[in-house]
Amino acid sequence: MVTVTQPGQRRTPKAAKTNSVAKKAIMAVSGIVMVLYLIVHMIGNLKAFSGAEAFNSYSGWIRTVGNPALPGATTLWVIRIVLLVAVVAHFWAAISLWRQAKRARPQGYVTKKPVAQSYASRTMRWGGVIVGLFIVYHVLDLTLGVANPEGYDSTPYERLVASFSNPFATAFYIIALVLLGMHLRHGIWSATQTLGQSNKRRERTVNAFALVFSVVLIGGFLLTPFAVLFGVID
Repeated sequence: MVTVTQPGQRRTPKAAKTNSVAKKAIMAVSGIVMVLYLIVHMIGNLKAFSGAEAFNSYSGWIRTVGNPALPGATTLWVIRIVLLVAVVAHFWAAISLWRQAKRARPQGYVTKKPVAQSYASRTMRWGGVIVGLFIVYHVLDLTLGVANPEGYDSTPYERLVASFSNPFATAFYIIALVLLGMHLRHGIWSATQTLGQSNKRRERTVNAFALVFSVVLIGGFLLTPFAVLFGVID
C-alpha cells in the first residue's frame, strides 16, 4: 500500500518507532511459538487414521510426557502456559500496533494506492479475531468436551468423530483453518521482515515458502475432518 499523506504531517517519533519494532518482534516470536505448536498438533491429529486405540494412546501419552521425572501432567501444563502466553502476547501486540497506527493517522490518508497488498494482509486483523474465537470453541469442543455431543466423559477419539460428523461444526472448522492459513502465510512473511531474515532478493523465496508451508500445514489439518465427514474415519 503506497500512501500519500498531507504536507506537514509530523514524523513518527524515534521512541514510537522503537516501540513498534519491539511489538513487531513480540508478534514474530510469539507467532513462531504458535507455529511450532501447530506442526505438532497437526501431526498428532493424523494419528486418527491409525484408529481409536492409537489416537487415544497418543492423547494419553501427551498427558504423561516427562513421567516419572515430572509428576502427572506437568509437561503438558508447561506447554499450555507457554502457548497461552504466546497467544495473549500475539493478540496484545497486534491490537496495540493497530491502535498506535490509528492514533498516528487520526485524519486518515489523502490518497491510497493499492500496490502489492494481498487479501490476507488486508484481512489479517479480523481473520485473527475469528481464529481466536475458533480456538476457544475448539478447546471447549475437543479438549474439555463441554461443547461436544459425546461430553467430557468420552474418549478423545469419540469426541473427534462426534464433532466432525456434524457438517456445521466441520464447516466452521474448515473456514477457521482457511483463515488461519491466510493469516499464517502473511505472518511468516511479516516475521522474516521483522527479524531481519528477508530482503528484496529473498522476498520471492520467502513468499513461496510461506505459501507452500501454509498449504501443507492447513491441508494436514483438513484431512481429519474430511475423513470423518465422508466416513473414512468412524
